[in-house]
Amino acid sequence: MNTNLQPRHDAPLPKGILVVDDHELLRLGLRTLVQSHAQGNGQAVTVFEAHSLQEALAMFGKNATAIQLVLLDLHLPDAHGLSGLRAFKSQYPDAHVIVLSGSSDPGLQRDALAMGARAYLTKSGDLDQVVHYIASMDLPSLHKAPNPSPQEQAFPTASATGGAPLAMGRSVRTTTGEWVQLTVRQAQVLDWILIGWSNRQIADHAKLSEGTVKNHVSTLLLTLGARSRAQLISQLR
Repeated sequence: MNTNLQPRHDAPLPKGILVVDDHELLRLGLRTLVQSHAQGNGQAVTVFEAHSLQEALAMFGKNATAIQLVLLDLHLPDAHGLSGLRAFKSQYPDAHVIVLSGSSDPGLQRDALAMGARAYLTKSGDLDQVVHYIASMDLPSLHKAPNPSPQEQAFPTASATGGAPLAMGRSVRTTTGEWVQLTVRQAQVLDWILIGWSNRQIADHAKLSEGTVKNHVSTLLLTLGARSRAQLISQLR
């Protein structure tokens, strides 16, 4: 997984994580990394594991108040493609689910995000980056989505993935076809760029200086391989 995210190594992880994958070594690797990260920060994290969709649904139902984040593989013995994500979100619509897939197909990613996945991460890179990405997320309280403010309702976010709202810290494809991770603030600024806001509008809305916004925009252009704001918008819409 290619990424330009520079995680804080002291960033806390969710208190409970459910890893759903039929490969025992992957579950073991993620559990080890999560617990190592947590222990290094003096934190306790419970890692639940499931090897099938049905096991995951039952486990989540029994431990819903303890599981803050679900890492869901798309290819399980009893679910393939988006059927597992669809079933999970149908039964537990407020669950925070990250898709962890072996496929980097942009269409599959777009559909997963539109279906409610918080993020779409691939298994092609270092799993340690997955753990640090999780730590960078800004999760609401357990399974309760925050009520949008009137200002947020008036200005819905646009998408860099063909129509699905951008979650915090979303992965985005560059002009060269690589996937990069954006920080929480970069993802927000990208949303506002895509709905046509000027630097001044973004600065006023986010309560930032215009210079800070310009820096974010320049970083996004460089990271995503775009020469101009107009190219960036054309590339991602």
